[in-house]
Amino acid sequence: MKVVKFGGSSLADASQIAKVRSIIEADENRRVVVVSAPGKRRGEDTKVTDLLIQLGDSIQTDGTMDMDTYMKIIDRFRTMAEELALPIGVLETVKDRIDQAIDLVKEQSNNALDTLKACGEDGSALIVSSYLQQSGLQSSYVNPKEAGILVCDQPGGAIVLEESFERLYGLRERNEILVIPGFFGFTPEGQLVTFSRGGSDITGSIVAAGLKADMYENFTDVDSVYCVNPMYVESPKQLTSLTYREMRELSYAGFSVFHDEALIPAFKEKIPVCIKNTNNPSAQGTMIVAELPERESHVVGIASDKGFLNLYVSKFLMNREIGFGRKLLHILEDEGVSFEHAPSGIDDMSVIIRDHQLPPEKEQVVVQRIKEELEVDMVMIERDMAMIMIVGEGMNQTVGIASNAACAFREAGVNIEMINQGSSEVSMMFGVKSSELSSAVESLYRTFFE
Repeated sequence: MKVVKFGGSSLADASQIAKVRSIIEADENRRVVVVSAPGKRRGEDTKVTDLLIQLGDSIQTDGTMDMDTYMKIIDRFRTMAEELALPIGVLETVKDRIDQAIDLVKEQSNNALDTLKACGEDGSALIVSSYLQQSGLQSSYVNPKEAGILVCDQPGGAIVLEESFERLYGLRERNEILVIPGFFGFTPEGQLVTFSRGGSDITGSIVAAGLKADMYENFTDVDSVYCVNPMYVESPKQLTSLTYREMRELSYAGFSVFHDEALIPAFKEKIPVCIKNTNNPSAQGTMIVAELPERESHVVGIASDKGFLNLYVSKFLMNREIGFGRKLLHILEDEGVSFEHAPSGIDDMSVIIRDHQLPPEKEQVVVQRIKEELEVDMVMIERDMAMIMIVGEGMNQTVGIASNAACAFREAGVNIEMINQGSSEVSMMFGVKSSELSSAVESLYRTFFE
C-alpha cells in the first residue's frame, strides 16, 4: 500500500487534477490520497488558504465579509468543478461548508478560524474524490474525523494524539481509493483544529504511519530535492537519497519541500518517503529513508533562512552563577517567546530567536527584565540575522568540515556572527548578516559540491 500526498501546486486547477488522476491510475497500490488546498496557478496568483485567511480576518476586523475575497474562493472551486464536468452537488457542498465556517467566525465560535482555513483542503478532497468516481475509479471522500485523526486542542498548531494511529489502521479494510483532506484533525470532543501552515504534509505522514504503508509518496512541483536553494545557485545538484534526520534538518532551516515536523510519524514507523513531481511523475525523485550506505561526501545539503535575531547577554563570571541560563530562558517563557538556539561562553550567552517572536514592544519588556532580574553587564539585540546550515550524516566524524566552511566564508568576504554545532551529528549552523546570505551560500556550494 502507498499513501500519496499531493501539494497545492498539484491541485491548482482542473488540468493539474487530471494529472493527479493519471498518477493514481498508474499504480494500483496508491490507495490512500491526502490533498492540500488549491495552490497558485501562476506567479501572481493567491493560494486558496491565503484567501480564506484574508476572509476570516476581514470578518473579525469589522464584522462584515469581504465579498471580493469570498467570490474569488468560490470561483476557484466553481471553475475546477465546471472544467472537470462534476455534478453540481459537489460545488454546492463545498460552498455550503465555506458558508457554515463563515457563520462560525461571525458568531466568534471556538476555533472558527481553523474551521474556515480547513475549507481549502476539504474542498480539494471533495472535488478529487468526485472526479475519480466520475473517471470510473472506486473512490470515497473521508473526513479526518471519520479517518480517526485525533489532535490536541491547540488552534493553528495541532499535535496528533497517539490513539489516532490505531484508529487509522482500520482504513486498510476498505477497498476503494480514499481521499482525505490534509491540514486538520479533530479533538476527542469533536472540535476541528488545524496543524501549522504546510500541515498537509503532516497529515500525509500521520496517515502513512497509521496505515503502516509500504511507501509515502509526496508529489510536489520539483523533480527532486536540491542540495541548495536554486534561488542562490543556478542548476544545483539534485539529491536522489537522504536520511530522515538530514531532511528534517534541511526542512527546519529553510527547505520548502517539507514542513519540518512532517516526517516524524513516518520516521517512527521507518516508512520510506519519496518526493516526486506531479508534472514529471516518471522522474526518479528523492528517497528519504532511515539509513543510507556510506557516502563519499558527508555534506549533502546547504539550507538557509532569514528572519532571525540574536539576543546577546554578557555578565562577568556567568559560568559560576548557578541557574543563570534557566533564569534567562524563564524570562523568555514568561513573555511567550520561543527560542531556536542558545550557544554560550564563560561570560556571555546568545539566544537565537525568530524575528517575529520578539516585536519591538515585547523586546522592551524582555530587555528590561533581563537587566533588572539578572543584573547583567550588557544585553543587546541584533536583528537582520540569517542562519545557514550545512547538513549530512557523519559530519561530526569527518575531519575538516568546519575548516572548509570557514574558508568558504572567508573567500566570500562574509563574517561569521555565530557558529553552533551543539549535540547534532548531522548539521552545523552559522549565523551571518541577512545582506550577506546569498554570497555565503554560493561560496559554500562551490566548496562542498563543485
